[in-house]
Amino acid sequence: MLTKNPESAVTAVLDALGDALGAGDIDRAVSLFSDECYWRDLLTFTWNLKTVEGAAEIRHMLESQLAATAPSGFALDPRYAVETDGDITKAFFTFDTPVAAGEGYIRLKNGKIYTLLTAMAALKGFEETVGARRPLGAKHGQGKQRPSWLEERQAEAESLGSQEQPYVVIIGGGQGGIALGARLRQLGVSAIILEKNAKAGDSWRNRYKSLALHDPVWYDHLPYMDFPKNWPVFAPKDKMGDFLEMYTKIMELNYWTSSTCQSASYDEASKTWTVVVNRDGTEMVLKPSHLVFATGMSAKPNKPEFRGMERFKGEQHHSSGHPGPDRYAGKRVVIVGANNSAHDIAASLWEHDADVTMIQRSPTHVVRSDTLMELGLGPLYSEEALEKGITTHKADMIFASWPYAIMHEHQKELHDRIRAHDKDFYDRLAASGFQLHWGDDESGIQMLYVRRGSGYYIDIGASELIASGEIKVKPGDVEEITEDGVMLTDGTYLAADLIVYATGYGSMNGFVADLVSPEMADKVGKVWGLGSGTYKDPGPWEGEPRNMWKPTAQENLWFHGGNLHQSRHYSLFLALQLKARQEGLDTPVYGVPPVHHTA
Repeated sequence: MLTKNPESAVTAVLDALGDALGAGDIDRAVSLFSDECYWRDLLTFTWNLKTVEGAAEIRHMLESQLAATAPSGFALDPRYAVETDGDITKAFFTFDTPVAAGEGYIRLKNGKIYTLLTAMAALKGFEETVGARRPLGAKHGQGKQRPSWLEERQAEAESLGSQEQPYVVIIGGGQGGIALGARLRQLGVSAIILEKNAKAGDSWRNRYKSLALHDPVWYDHLPYMDFPKNWPVFAPKDKMGDFLEMYTKIMELNYWTSSTCQSASYDEASKTWTVVVNRDGTEMVLKPSHLVFATGMSAKPNKPEFRGMERFKGEQHHSSGHPGPDRYAGKRVVIVGANNSAHDIAASLWEHDADVTMIQRSPTHVVRSDTLMELGLGPLYSEEALEKGITTHKADMIFASWPYAIMHEHQKELHDRIRAHDKDFYDRLAASGFQLHWGDDESGIQMLYVRRGSGYYIDIGASELIASGEIKVKPGDVEEITEDGVMLTDGTYLAADLIVYATGYGSMNGFVADLVSPEMADKVGKVWGLGSGTYKDPGPWEGEPRNMWKPTAQENLWFHGGNLHQSRHYSLFLALQLKARQEGLDTPVYGVPPVHHTA
């Protein structure tokens, strides 16, 4: 039933929870939760990104962690109003531990805790140098030969990596590495970001000509610095590249361009890494305590091996190396694959008068960009949301508060509305022969993304070209590549001057195999996926993205990345973990799962 005084109801539960935890009374704390309940913790209790599900798991976590955590001061966050939705009451709250300031989000169902999010906001005594703690900048007073800001920055850049070793090395200077570098900078953690390209942002600039962000601007801000008010809703790749380049300079990041990691090894005795780097032709050796792979979810291409590829007389390449459509006018192009990159490349080739056929090897989930913005992201990330007082931080916390165990239920409801909203669109697309799907449990794009990172297309125009027959689609799979085309398993032959393999990307631990060792890659295991038991996300259930932003099976080895939203949000929690270790704080980690999948 709907409470008549939601503020009092939430306050009573928070007071009771705080009293029980403060007294070490785990039985009383667990009794405050519903029969179906979920507690997602981002560092404060577990020093991990961990969701505990049900009373037994909550009890086990508290038995392990409560004494070391010693939480107190649970109270409603005065910045936000308590809200109700049917029998659910929702509220933001704050709390403390001896080492951290915490914040959270609670959902009560019929007066008991249904979902609970607890998140570390800051380490006490080691807060970010922002807001009231921002540096003075100017050096007022007397002094001779004082260095300027530029001279200090130049001295730091020259020293770090040679006379002074960084505490952290980040492999990968795309959006993930840049966001994490910015967080570490504000926490006073020395870090070097290694970027193989000549300039920051080139990981975007070097992609195919028509690439643009498929997520809207409100979802994509970087830490500390929002995009300008006139920034386009969907940023073109080169514009995004320019912003990242500017951001690295303004945020004063130690960002090494034209720098390739050659190898890395870990010394268990000294707890340090040896990272061999080719920096613009010069070999350098770095000795950080921590190594972060921020190589991107879409950076390790899955390059297929089809019989006969070596004899093809035309041009063939993976979608990651597609140069753009300009030189393919009048050419016959076959694209193997039917997800985001395949659609984008197909549409740009069609615009430049190529004859394009996509080979659809398995069904694809398609959602129109406008509809996804309106019905999906809009309530949290849009101009309308901002007008209602939903800041980026508030939206991120609400988004993070949904446990993955039940996220698919709410996503299925959303995609049922999407399917009804765009029924005519889907009918026309299916009539063209395009094979559609909505995920194993019809929960759509968000769950496909966190479970497998593939299987979908956010439509920005290519679907209409398919529905009208301008882009041809052939369901099936490749039997072999001939001298001048592609033979499918059903005997269909497609003549081609160009073959694009839009066959996706592999797990990030592939970079660990390349740079450290296959044994260490197997030790940390598969990166990404939840263990849902759905297609390409084998169980057992883990409840959080595997190995991302949190301790792994290999000490001092971390993974960071995801889309811009995830790079922004989770970079804080990874940075806090690294800062805590730098300062020698006790970080008793709870719930690192066993490794089940090595590839």
